Amino acid sequence: MAVTVTNQSNPLGARLVQDTVATNVAVENTTGTFGTLYAVEIVNSAGTIVYFKLANAGDATAGTTATDVVLMCAASSTQNYVFPSGIYFNSGFSHWCTTGAAQDNTDAPGSAVIARYVTS
Repeated sequence: MAVTVTNQSNPLGARLVQDTVATNVAVENTTGTFGTLYAVEIVNSAGTIVYFKLANAGDATAGTTATDVVLMCAASSTQNYVFPSGIYFNSGFSHWCTTGAAQDNTDAPGSAVIARYVTS
């Protein structure tokens, strides 16, 4: 996993989280704090649909922890999601990526998936 967090200037948001190898293993509490989710970009080079999952949790386990946001990205494509009013996370941001939308799905994408999201 290669996860970076970059502080941003207002009004865009406070942090840009980038995971260049989003997999079926949860990355826990990426920002180290609570906040509001404003945008997500998923770059899927896999030949199958993938589902990027975010949990309002400081610690998480893929397949067990309840997800708060599940976003689909078609095979071999890029998908952007924008939440103008934001989605508040009061515990932290944990994320992972699977090939199934169901909460208990833990199947890994076949190829690298890049995920980026903006929080404040």
